[in-house]
Amino acid sequence: MVKRTDGTESPILAEDGGDGHDKPRLRYGELVILGYNGYLPQGDRGRRRSKFVLHKRTEASGVKRSKHYIVQSPQTSKAILDANQHSISYTLSRNQAVIVEYKEDAETDMFQVGRSSESPIDFVVMDTLPGDKKDAKVMQSTISRFACRILVNRCEPAKARIFAAGFDSSRNIFLGEKATKWQDNVEIDGLTTNGVLIMHPKGSFCGGNAKCGLWRECSVGGDVFSLRESRSAQQKGQPIYDECNILQDGTLIDLCGATLLWRSAEGLQHSPTKHDLEKLIDAINAGRPQCPVGLNTLVIPRKVNIGDQVNQPYVYLNCGHVQGHHDWGQDENTGARRCPMCLELGPVVTLCMGLEPAFYVDVGAPTYAFNPCGHMATEKTVKYWANVEIPHGTNGFQAVCPFCATPLDGATGYIKLIFQDNLD
Repeated sequence: MVKRTDGTESPILAEDGGDGHDKPRLRYGELVILGYNGYLPQGDRGRRRSKFVLHKRTEASGVKRSKHYIVQSPQTSKAILDANQHSISYTLSRNQAVIVEYKEDAETDMFQVGRSSESPIDFVVMDTLPGDKKDAKVMQSTISRFACRILVNRCEPAKARIFAAGFDSSRNIFLGEKATKWQDNVEIDGLTTNGVLIMHPKGSFCGGNAKCGLWRECSVGGDVFSLRESRSAQQKGQPIYDECNILQDGTLIDLCGATLLWRSAEGLQHSPTKHDLEKLIDAINAGRPQCPVGLNTLVIPRKVNIGDQVNQPYVYLNCGHVQGHHDWGQDENTGARRCPMCLELGPVVTLCMGLEPAFYVDVGAPTYAFNPCGHMATEKTVKYWANVEIPHGTNGFQAVCPFCATPLDGATGYIKLIFQDNLD
């Protein structure tokens, strides 16, 4: 358990459940950042990690809308100056704003996500860069310091709702004069600068039969809209009345710089564990796959940080044959290699196991790999993610490997692996 400066609890627990002194608490679900294979390159520390587990708080921490009113100078209004009062300020003009006050809600727990390391943020998220991130640096982040908040019903944990924007250290949210905002009858709502986008999968995420749904934008008040023409356009999208902000197992949340996957507690019960994935690696290694050139036994490493050891397997991305490291068939001009098994010319990449269990849609042998990064996973997992479009730039989309965020190549974005194994 971590005590924050404002006295509230931040349930950042390690995978083993903490130091063992806390009683087991109800797990609502997990938020997992796309692009990391089980942990951050620098290591998971405190609120800065690749995965955040949401547990039921000891005491309710949620808030709900209470009342709203118009003020002439929002910066000096009582609600804004009161550090114990949650409020949202919608600036209409230089000397007019609508203040929406929030009161404590005994039925919900609130969790906040953003780039800020200030105490109200439970899960600190930085921009995700594709590929190897060890020396990667982001010059200017596009993620909001207080990006979004999630409110989970303490009695109905399946109801986890997402809202754009989070409360700062003074328990305030400010939407400036230029921010997109509107009033419907008496209610006021708005959008954050770069927006909080969500995508609910069509069908059950577990089982591998789900399809990628349509991306939507979530407002500060929790309503759902079609996407704006570009990420930060002034005009809001059309309201989507038959969709809501309740997170489903497999819902993606895009914060314009990082994409999070929501896994519900129920969904995780049907997903593989890290131990399950390690057993699958052991099963492949037990078959003693062999390199047809060097005739040495290949070993898929259980750790993510791999080197160029002799037994490291490589995959030919155009045909899927798995071999060891050798110089046979290398094209001096392009660096491509000709596969000694089928003579197909193409790129070669290190084979590496996808070790983040939350990204798997089923349990099974890792017989496929993403192209061009070489991360292995089950057939259904690879094919699911190859067909999921992740927001990219101001209005673009691209499919990426969930384990490293590398954009996928080729007609399909993946390759079926062909091992030479069980030769004894």
